[in-house]
Amino acid sequence: MNANWAAENLQTIRTLMERATVYRRALAPLMTFSGVVGIAAAAVGEAKHIHDSQTFARYWMVVSLVAFGGVMLLIRRQALRDGEPFWSGPTRRVTQAVAPAFAAGMIAGVVFAWKVDGVEWTPFLPIIWVLCYGCALHSAGFFIPRGVRLLGWLFVLGGGGALLTILGRDLLSPRLSQPLMGGFFGVLQLGYGGYLYITERRRSRA
Repeated sequence: MNANWAAENLQTIRTLMERATVYRRALAPLMTFSGVVGIAAAAVGEAKHIHDSQTFARYWMVVSLVAFGGVMLLIRRQALRDGEPFWSGPTRRVTQAVAPAFAAGMIAGVVFAWKVDGVEWTPFLPIIWVLCYGCALHSAGFFIPRGVRLLGWLFVLGGGGALLTILGRDLLSPRLSQPLMGGFFGVLQLGYGGYLYITERRRSRA
């Protein structure tokens, strides 16, 4: 049993190393799509003045489901195009790596959506989500290109910096919530997607 487990893990690691370039190329549309959704959702949320903690949490949880559904469709299309199974060994490993952080973020969203009332607490939820997402990216980065781990650190450090700035300068305002979501989940992811597109083209030409 242990020998089979070790052999399976070894084969998964070899597959991930062999396909690092493929995964790098596949990440570009996923990050770009997520970034566009994040920017658009933040713009709509700000225009509609969605600042109350419960409404904000429910709104962004719906947005996250839309983004997740779009990402899953893109992954499925890539798998069909490459003639590979959708739920492969590497996909299972990445899913297992990000699951705890995503679960923590979901729990925080549910708590804010149904238990936290008012506007004064709203900015804390984006920061919680940013920190959880950063941890998830860092965990996934051990199975896919290293740049994802660096992006994870940007989320973690950026979220921590935002929290210290808000508390240190008494900037606790619900109007910060949508810009925080748009900045991290929109601009930062879109920028990383663009970076992957540009560097991949340079590698292809080399």
